[in-house]
Parts: sequence; structure tokens; C-alpha cells
Amino acid sequence: MTTRFHFEKLAQDGKARLGRISTPRGDIRTPAFMPVGTAATVKAMMPESVAATGADILLGNTYHLMLRPTAERIDRLGGLHKFMNWEKPILTDSGGFQVMSLADLRKLTEEGVTFRSHVDGSKHHLTPERSMEIQRLLGSDIVMCFDECPALPADRSRIEDSMRLSMRWALRSREAFGDRPGHALFGIQQGGLEEDLRAESAAELRKIGFEGYAIGGLAVGEGQEAMFACLDYAPDQLPEDRPRYLMGVGKPDDIVGAVKRGVDMMDCVLPSRSGRTGQAWTRRGQVNIKNARHADDPRPLDEDCSCPACRNYSRAYLHHVFRAQEMISGMLLTWHNLHYYQELMAQMRNAIATGTWAEFEAAFHAARADGDLPAL
Repeated sequence: MTTRFHFEKLAQDGKARLGRISTPRGDIRTPAFMPVGTAATVKAMMPESVAATGADILLGNTYHLMLRPTAERIDRLGGLHKFMNWEKPILTDSGGFQVMSLADLRKLTEEGVTFRSHVDGSKHHLTPERSMEIQRLLGSDIVMCFDECPALPADRSRIEDSMRLSMRWALRSREAFGDRPGHALFGIQQGGLEEDLRAESAAELRKIGFEGYAIGGLAVGEGQEAMFACLDYAPDQLPEDRPRYLMGVGKPDDIVGAVKRGVDMMDCVLPSRSGRTGQAWTRRGQVNIKNARHADDPRPLDEDCSCPACRNYSRAYLHHVFRAQEMISGMLLTWHNLHYYQELMAQMRNAIATGTWAEFEAAFHAARADGDLPAL
């Protein structure tokens, strides 16, 4: 097994890239979707169940873990991997996005952000240096720079100031991260929907130098059309020989569109959150299992899916346990959704490897246009 972090591009079809990230804890096949384990757990899933869906890496959340149970406690207990029983790689976000979403509960300065916990109102100060310390205590394999991310739409001057602050914080993050063989630090490109600001951000990040690069500041209210317009150029501004990570995306068609434009990694809470609210993602689109039409339907969610929910249970049963507010509802639907997302990533990897991306994409959109199967 490798002792260092390394990215290798294996094939390309158009801008879509097939690759492999090697880490001391195992390889990450790209394009990769990272399930979100906000508080050291993917909600409604056992770690071995998440691995069974095909996930190579999980995402943990610095903000939530620093508040509860605290990074120091996790470190004393052997680190995040041992704590949550996940032996594969873990990426942790920097906490910046969550802190920025606190609005009136925070104060932003050049030094960092002072905020009050949403849990108990306690006061905290998060800086690039502290974010790096927390992620080191957690034992993260991939660490994210501390950045500031304004919601869109926003004035150009606001986006410009925020981007340049994030670049100064990126340099401080790089210096605080230090030399950690086998671990990686990713810089985060900002700049909203402004191509020249994105280019400036990318140039600054290249100058600093990172093991990987994220595209931040999207999926924050701009809509899919605007996001794709930005992704038409943003990945190309980043180094060719490093992984590119689009943060917080998204729906299946968002993911396909992002990979088509050169993105290698994505994460989103959507598959697990949807599962807990009765929403299933399938190759034909979204299924709302709470709808009455499923009450007498003996068929699985998707006849071509091999997940436990589809293999062992009917739509009628899934409808019943959701209506009865049984915990198994969220467990089964989340398992299905994560399985579907990982199957989608595998299909894309195969299409890139075989040079059949155009055929894959046409089939993907055609199936979704057909819609869910009618009730019996």
C-alpha cells in the first residue's frame, strides 16, 4: 500500500476524467461521490453498509465535530477513523461554510471568525490555523483550507473581497498544515460566477501549491444553468495533474453534468437526507414513497437495482414503514439512494474508460425523461 497521496489520470473522454487517488488508507476511484458523515456517522447507515454501496471515501464535518464531541476527545480516543469505525479515507471540510451560514451568530475579521455554537450558545474562534489543528486531531486524510463562501447572488465587490480573503487564508492554511506525508491539503477556488475572479483565485492557489483543488462557492443558490456555465471554465483553470473537487453537489443530473465538465470528486447530503424524508433516487428519476399510489404496489423501487431495499422489499412495504414512522424506512431508503449514487459513479467510470461517454449520457437522460414506472 502506498505511503503517500498521489493522483493519476487513467483515461479521458471529452473533459470527463477517469482517475485514481492513492492514499495510505486505500485508493479512491474517480469520479467519486463522497457520502456525508456530518457528525461521524452517515445518518441511518452502519459504516460497513456504506462501504457495501461502493463508497471509497467519506466526508466529515469540522464545525460539528469541533463542537460535539470535540476534536480533542476524538484524538484521545484514537482519531476519527477508529472513532466511527471507518478504515478507508476521510475528507473533512474546514468548517468555513457552516460558520458562514450562521449569519447573525458570527463576526468575521481578517484573523478568522468568532461565532456562537448552535448547540449550546458557547463562543468559539475559528481561524485557518485552528481549522488545520482540528483536522489534524481528527486524523483526516484530505484536509480542506479554511475559506469564506458568500451565498449567491451577491455583489461583485462582495465576491471579490471574499475571494481575496479566502486566498490569504489559503496561504495561512498551507503554512499551518506543515509537512504531513500521506495526508493532503486541498485549496478552494472562489470567485462566484465571475470568470476573471475564478482565474485570479486559481492562479493564487497554484502559486501556493496544493495536493488537490476544490471548486467552492457553487450550489449556494445560483441554479443549475449558472453552475454549469461556471463549470464550463472553472475546472480548466485548475491543475491538470491534481484532483478537482466540486463541493456540495448534488442531484444526479448535477453530478453527471459536473463530471462531463472535468470534475473528479463530489459530496452532498442529498441521498441520505432524501432517504429520511421518503424520497428515493432511481435511474428513472425521483420516487416519493409516501404517495398513496405505492400502498398496494408489490414491485421494488427499481427492478434493476441490487440494493437490500430493492432486493427484499416492495414499494408497498416501504410506503407502509414510512407512513408508520418506523426507523427502517430511513435506513432502507438511504441505503438505496447511496447504492444508486455509487452505481451511477461506476457507470460513469466505465463510460470514460471505454470511450462511450456520449452513449452513457444519452441513456441517462432518456431514462429520466421516461419518468417513474406507473402504478399497477
